[in-house]
Amino acid sequence: MHLLETKVAHETTGWRIDFVGDDGEEVSIKVADGHAASEDEAIERAKEVMVQLTAYGTRGGGRSINPYDAASNGNFDDDEPLLDTRH
Repeated sequence: MHLLETKVAHETTGWRIDFVGDDGEEVSIKVADGHAASEDEAIERAKEVMVQLTAYGTRGGGRSINPYDAASNGNFDDDEPLLDTRH
């Protein structure tokens, strides 16, 4: 999915963030008010949730390749090294 638009709405129980792809795909994340006090915080929290979800599997239902790839931002075209999360 190539992100085309991010929509944010504040509802009675919290925030709804919709990530819209260029082919019409849409992923919605709900963030409780207790986890975000502003629109910017809600977007950041929603991104964190998406990253956490990718660590649980891939399209085929299998596990991610390894913890390093699961924790990356997926941009393998940059020459900059990714953060090493193995401690």
